[in-house]
Amino acid sequence: MATTADTDARLDAREIDGEPFSDIVAELEALDDGETLLLVNSFEPEPLYDVLADRGFAYETEQVAADEWRVYITPE
Repeated sequence: MATTADTDARLDAREIDGEPFSDIVAELEALDDGETLLLVNSFEPEPLYDVLADRGFAYETEQVAADEWRVYITPE
């Protein structure tokens, strides 16, 4: 599993007012091959997983607190 130190970009969805999907997509599009985006969320973003798979991204998820999930996302 990647670690926070291994990430190239970080997006904390908890700090976004409203729907974070467009912000997440913008961060994903900015990733180069081999780079990792750390997405922090207050819940497990299960609906995002199909979107990631459809767009060619791999991901690993970990729950670090009751209200903090981290998803490490990399282009495949």
